[in-house]
Amino acid sequence: MRRTIFTAEHDLFRETAHAYFERECAPYADEWERAGQVSRDAWTAAGKAGLIGWEFPEEYGGQGVRDFRYNAIMAEEMAATGSVGIGLGLQNDVIPPYLMNLTTDEQKARWLPGVVRGETICALALSEPGAGSDLKSIRTTARRDGDEWVVDGSKTFITNGILADLVVVACKTDPEAGHKGISLIVVERGAEGFERGRKLDKVGMKAQDTAELFFRGVRVPAENLIGQEGRGFYHMMGNLPTERLAIAVSSLAAAERAFTIALEYAGERTAFGQPIGSFQATRFALADARAKLDAARVYVDGCTMALVEGHLTAEDAAAAKYWTSETAWAVIDRCMQLFGGYGYVNEYEIARIWRDNRVQRVFGGTSEIMQEIVGRSLGL
Repeated sequence: MRRTIFTAEHDLFRETAHAYFERECAPYADEWERAGQVSRDAWTAAGKAGLIGWEFPEEYGGQGVRDFRYNAIMAEEMAATGSVGIGLGLQNDVIPPYLMNLTTDEQKARWLPGVVRGETICALALSEPGAGSDLKSIRTTARRDGDEWVVDGSKTFITNGILADLVVVACKTDPEAGHKGISLIVVERGAEGFERGRKLDKVGMKAQDTAELFFRGVRVPAENLIGQEGRGFYHMMGNLPTERLAIAVSSLAAAERAFTIALEYAGERTAFGQPIGSFQATRFALADARAKLDAARVYVDGCTMALVEGHLTAEDAAAAKYWTSETAWAVIDRCMQLFGGYGYVNEYEIARIWRDNRVQRVFGGTSEIMQEIVGRSLGL
């Protein structure tokens, strides 16, 4: 369907993003999957191309443009080119509100230029072995000792965990105050006592480094606190709608890629002397997928514009994340089925798309948590 949410400036940005992913990422997909992480060169290339931190002020290297349509374009072109692993979505979709809205001028000057250049890779350390969606239950602590915070605890499922130079860590600064005792503290690469655990051996997203992080008496300057002490939980909750819409966007982009290659395969693969696309069962499967993708596209584009215009609610974002990730998974799984046994062979892109996207229904809040958020809003 024809899309109407983009301007000529967005179209030019899409061309730049597509060229970047085609040149700097797609050719290295297999290599990065084997290594379990991407090259830092791809990050600095993204910085040079102006594909990181465009919403940061110009004085720090950004462009001062806050428009989620650019974020959507990045996710769409990454999927469309078959690129893998590089955590630019986290860097552009999730991290900016923390580094823009919660930092002092001194902190911005210290951190933002490197982030925009792709030299400073960021991570957000919220989840713990015993606290995923239930962020109120985190156990990592930070106690004040003079001009420093002393951080103790562990985190898991941390995207960019191995490569990260700057980690925003959710800590209990007042363990007796429940969720009102959570604060956000930035831990930087090289801090004594800050250790990276193993790269997690995941079912999918193998090129994206996901790690355990350990903090053993890590001393952090007091000025590395971002936002207000004790308000970390509220800061995190305020940023979740954008993160969840970003997951909806990337889920749909992956499903559209799966549909594209399944459609091509249906025209090329023969069985019983004719292309499998000539069988009614195949045509109906693809027709069903096409209808679902068109409906999802209208829905997600509408949510994107709601965010751009400032009226996307937490419930809207939760519903979009839930419905789109579930629908995308159904489409991807059905497209994989059309490949028969070859769809289960890792050298086929459809296999990677299938295994990479199962987690979309889990991270950023599981589908069940999303249903609970929406359900509570119904006044029941």
